[in-house]
Amino acid sequence: MTKPLPLPRAGTFLLSLSVTLSLTVLAWRCGGADGGWIDPDTPDDARVVTALPVVAPNKANKANKKDTGKDKDKTDNDKTDTDKTTNAHKRRRRDPTASPTAFPTYAPTGAPSAPPSGATAPPSAPPRRYSLVFSDEFNTPHRTFADGHDPRWTALDKNDYTNDAQHYYSSANAVTDEDGNLVIRSEARDTEIVGFDDVAFRKTKVTKHFRSAMLQSWNKFCFSGGVMEAEMSLPGKHDVGGLWPAFWLLGNLARHTYVASSEHVWPWSSGVCTDKSRTAQLVSACDRVQHYGLHTGVGRGAPEIDVFEVQAGNIKANTGNFLKMPVGQPFMSASYQVAPGRLPRPGEGWWPAPGQWYDNLTAGANTSLNIVFYGTYNHFLDDTDPAGQDYWSDAISFNRQLNESYFGQFHKYRLEWELPDLEEREDNNFTKTYGYLRWFLDDEFVMEVDGIGLNSSGTGSEISSEPMYILLNTAISSQWGFPQKCPNMCPCKKYNCYGGFQETCGFSEGFCDLLKEAPAEYKINYVRVYQDPNDPKQKVGCSTPERPTRKFIEAHQNKYKMATDAKPLKPIQSGGGPCDPTANGTLPQTCGGETRGICQQSHSPPTCRCLEGWTGPHCMNSGGFDDIVWDPPESIEDLGFHGPVLHWPMVVVVGGLLGMLLVAPFVFRRRRRFVMGYKQVRSVDYERRVAT
Repeated sequence: MTKPLPLPRAGTFLLSLSVTLSLTVLAWRCGGADGGWIDPDTPDDARVVTALPVVAPNKANKANKKDTGKDKDKTDNDKTDTDKTTNAHKRRRRDPTASPTAFPTYAPTGAPSAPPSGATAPPSAPPRRYSLVFSDEFNTPHRTFADGHDPRWTALDKNDYTNDAQHYYSSANAVTDEDGNLVIRSEARDTEIVGFDDVAFRKTKVTKHFRSAMLQSWNKFCFSGGVMEAEMSLPGKHDVGGLWPAFWLLGNLARHTYVASSEHVWPWSSGVCTDKSRTAQLVSACDRVQHYGLHTGVGRGAPEIDVFEVQAGNIKANTGNFLKMPVGQPFMSASYQVAPGRLPRPGEGWWPAPGQWYDNLTAGANTSLNIVFYGTYNHFLDDTDPAGQDYWSDAISFNRQLNESYFGQFHKYRLEWELPDLEEREDNNFTKTYGYLRWFLDDEFVMEVDGIGLNSSGTGSEISSEPMYILLNTAISSQWGFPQKCPNMCPCKKYNCYGGFQETCGFSEGFCDLLKEAPAEYKINYVRVYQDPNDPKQKVGCSTPERPTRKFIEAHQNKYKMATDAKPLKPIQSGGGPCDPTANGTLPQTCGGETRGICQQSHSPPTCRCLEGWTGPHCMNSGGFDDIVWDPPESIEDLGFHGPVLHWPMVVVVGGLLGMLLVAPFVFRRRRRFVMGYKQVRSVDYERRVAT
């Protein structure tokens, strides 16, 4: 092959400059001090975390523990302030045990679970390290999260038809305060809605009497495996039921509150072809035709991981709804919701009989299996074959006892998520692993779901490998924290704190008084996600090589948006918001201040222009992007068309020939007139004008 001629010096310089700039930008995006999703306000000491120990309670140890007398002479007065503070907040940790907690039971329990998978690690093994890949510290006040305002989050402006919701989600109810917190406000305030009810499948006009907020990172930031933690203060009062704050993950193939996107998708996590998955799972392992970039033989869905769903109230353990449980209100429910569900299954309110529920579940202190809710029977109105298309989904859930301190004070909630690895390869010693989910509260173990138990259940369900997104919200639902039985003479059909008796009688005692005093505030200090840099299974991205989602969502956009939306998500706005050139401080009116944006006085009216690294209409939000785009949008080359490869000399020659062809006719005409002695003749109109 003939080598192309050397580039001209000017071309060489321009090409070198272009390459240098490209490499500089690439290094900044991929190898800089901060990754694409890391908030620059994240402290340095929060950039790396290690795996926490799984320590389950063992009551026998306390009785058998001998007093060595080592610290007999040390009194409370001898202790330092640090000692007292540490002991005041420390719960006793015991060695792992395979024995179940001695809960009251009205049915025989199954065989004791195996020890948690983490307990088999050698004592000398160093703890696993995870590096920060995402963070939002919420330190900048006055941030807004409406669609198109923020690269990380979208605050919904939408009615919620799910779970007997009594609220409307408004983006105005999610803001950042002066103390560096995201605040989700829930209030008793009317919203009139005219829209399509995607449960009843008809246009309706309704009035929702409550407003709240939900933030989603759907189709913006997703991750597969790793550690997620957040520091939060719960809304409301510990003994007043009715609010439903949550911190959770959902597979990217379903967008919460957009019901059509969830049908036969939520909460499937199964890679096995069965008769049930063939008809009930939208994308099943039985599929042998490749569509939308999905892989053949790979079942897909949107499982749900609830870091917590909190229920306040005054019903104590072993009473009322929790008669057979050692945990009552207030509690946090930590859950893995997955399909297909298992049959036979326990009845709600009863402890599982042998073979009715999952093995390899481990609980921490002050924690109980949630026997009040085992899952959901899923049926959809437009299904034509209910026997084949209906399916059970399971809620593998434990309730952790809370107290008054969690409402109005900050505590840390954490999830550790290990992906399954079902391929036998040399680099994993030809050994399958089934993954796990572990929950922690203030770094104390709450529960573990070991994937071995899912695998041995025979349902085909597994620990999620789906890219999942983060949700933060407070709901108000008659299904959660409201009286289980309607009071006498109360219809419990409408709920309005400012209505008459028939609209106020169905609330928990004190609920309306709580919201009439002031909006209930769910505060989030930070959200952080970490991954093991040495584990190639763990990835950041909403459409990964193993679990692509982009083409499927693009092909079914109507399922992920409202009828009035052009696209499911608006482009992220960069500047354009109104500003005041005379204002000072880190405010929307100042475009975030001199380090974030500029108020362009030349515009009328003045508007913001964001500096590099900042986005939003007022430049208040830090930028965000995937360091690696696993599934980029397609170009014309992806369709098989490749244009000719042109070298600089060829471009010059071809450009010169084209220029000559364009200019030649004009030159030839002028030359011909000159040679033939042609002279321009003035028009008759011109002669007449000269004569007059």
